Amino acid sequence: MIVCICNRVSDRDISRHAHAGMSFDDIQLELGVATCCGACEGCARDIVSQCSVGRPIAALHQETVPVPHGFSGGRPTAD
Repeated sequence: MIVCICNRVSDRDISRHAHAGMSFDDIQLELGVATCCGACEGCARDIVSQCSVGRPIAALHQETVPVPHGFSGGRPTAD
């Protein structure tokens, strides 16, 4: 969907830049969003805040690596 009609900037363009870690100000400078009439600024800012890197997307889990039998803290055990 086109968010900024004046500069023909889509929600996908804004999302892609926000996911790359760019702030609204950076995106505004790069794409020209909300630099003419300003009617799109609220919508563009909402998209950036929804896509910002600081927002957790999914929980990360720590994988455990199986310890080989007979291995104990760097010294092999006697079997």
